[in-house]
Amino acid sequence: MRFIHKDIDSMTFDDFGFDKRILRGIKDAGFLTPMPVQSQCFNLLIKARRDVYAQSQTGTGKTAAFLLGIFQLIATEERYRGAKTLVVVPTRELAVQIEREGILLGKYLDLRIGCVFGGVSYDKQERLLQHGPDVLIGTPGRLLDFSKRNVLDFKDFQFLVIDEADRLFDMGFLPDLRKMLNQMRPPEERTTLLFSATMNNRVGNLAWEYMNDPGEIIIEPEKVTVDTVSQELYHVGKDEKMKLLLGLLKRDNPENAVIFTNTRHRAWEVAKRLEVNGYQVQSLMGDMPQSKRMKIVDEVKKGHHKFLVATDVAARGLHFDDLALVINYDVPQEAESYVHRIGRTARAGRHGKTITLACEEFVYGLGPIEKLIGHKIPVSWADETLFLQDKSVGMNFSPRDRHRDINSNSRTEKGKGKRKDSRSYGRKPFQPQPNPITGKAAIDPRMAKIQSAVTLVSGGKLDDISIKASKRPSPPRYEQKRTQKDLPAGKEKREKPEKTAKPKKIAKTTKPAKPAKTEKSFSKRISANTSIDDRLAYYRSKYGDDFQADNTNRGKSEKSKTDRKTAKSQKKGLLNRFFGKED
Repeated sequence: MRFIHKDIDSMTFDDFGFDKRILRGIKDAGFLTPMPVQSQCFNLLIKARRDVYAQSQTGTGKTAAFLLGIFQLIATEERYRGAKTLVVVPTRELAVQIEREGILLGKYLDLRIGCVFGGVSYDKQERLLQHGPDVLIGTPGRLLDFSKRNVLDFKDFQFLVIDEADRLFDMGFLPDLRKMLNQMRPPEERTTLLFSATMNNRVGNLAWEYMNDPGEIIIEPEKVTVDTVSQELYHVGKDEKMKLLLGLLKRDNPENAVIFTNTRHRAWEVAKRLEVNGYQVQSLMGDMPQSKRMKIVDEVKKGHHKFLVATDVAARGLHFDDLALVINYDVPQEAESYVHRIGRTARAGRHGKTITLACEEFVYGLGPIEKLIGHKIPVSWADETLFLQDKSVGMNFSPRDRHRDINSNSRTEKGKGKRKDSRSYGRKPFQPQPNPITGKAAIDPRMAKIQSAVTLVSGGKLDDISIKASKRPSPPRYEQKRTQKDLPAGKEKREKPEKTAKPKKIAKTTKPAKPAKTEKSFSKRISANTSIDDRLAYYRSKYGDDFQADNTNRGKSEKSKTDRKTAKSQKKGLLNRFFGKED
């Protein structure tokens, strides 16, 4: 049997004969009429008593579809009285979301509902399993861990729900999923429901291998992206995205919004820049500690923060009531992610709005997205009034600062052992201060290091070389001498008389020195522009004919002709790289 939904059904929850206690939970949740996937699921599960294999995008109401159907069978059918349910999900956030929705819908039923997942302590979750929950939601890794500890027996579950199966496969959970299925009751002795955003071969093979003649449901994805979400697309340069984002937030002034980025660092950086510009915002990434992620989600849902900047880890499984706006700060690199992102704002038949900023870095993702949704995203053009001043321009937000921020000490967060915040994100780039005597700007430490290296190779200081790469004049070789007039009062007598330079000792030689060029010919100071041969001739005139240059032209050791050529080549290559020239 195959159900393909085309139009919204006109059936109500009363038409499916739900128990009065369940109807009270439905009313408290604010559901008025069943969504398409819910109606089809109720027909198969409640009326036909069949397994369910459904293709349904996020935001179509599938969580309530399998929860309400299972609650109805447990509450009204004697054969299912006391039956336990296992829901397998790919992420912790989705597990927590299903738990909350299950508690809301089934609060008038005598059911214990809980969830288990990795990243937190085993103790609390183990106590939950010892009490025997009626509905257990969990991620594959943690479920298998409890099975190995003999705390959990997969044969206890009569209902099995596999949610977002394609996502489970993408995250590498297929081997774990097969291990669990092999430890459960055979397909004919349990009821299995499988939900997936796409129906690919892997999902289909799993369905027919571990399910008992399931009925198929297909919900067209276009219903999610076209009918209930208004879409806008802006083409903007990468350097102008933050200014445009600020303008859009000021123009629309949404009650709340989720802003999606493609990378964890970009999410953190966008959140910090919005904070600098006066917005209350939080960021959510996959490498955050689990306790901190759950705390952020709770705060956003309670309205403590208007805006959440997140990666795709938050695109699935997070349900925000009445989310006003979704902004794709980056065009998603996978077309399916676009559907999952904008599905956050059009939940349960409500209308929503999404804005996408396409820059030169991610614009190539638009083609696959428009092919998937079946139409072109309407393009809007931003005038100058939409580009606002960004107060965070020039600030540096390094990955090291992000790691220090997201892994901040939990004791500090709770108010214990508070210490002064020494985080340095948002700092201004290096700005050299002028020399108080000469008035010239000093070069930054990186350029000073390069200058030192070039000096070592060249055999002289770089006074005669223009430091083009730094775009600043090089520091003078000697500081200007301070006159008696420049000195503070009372300091004149402390000035020491200038000492005369001691004559350099002439190295002892075994052979008499040959007549060389006079000192007058070398009266000009040796610099990097002086050739190696001229410098060698100068030193021979001072130290004797047996003088030989070492690797740095500072010794008297033997050096072959090949070594001198290599040193000259290295000097030339380093200077070329220093001035930005090709070798």
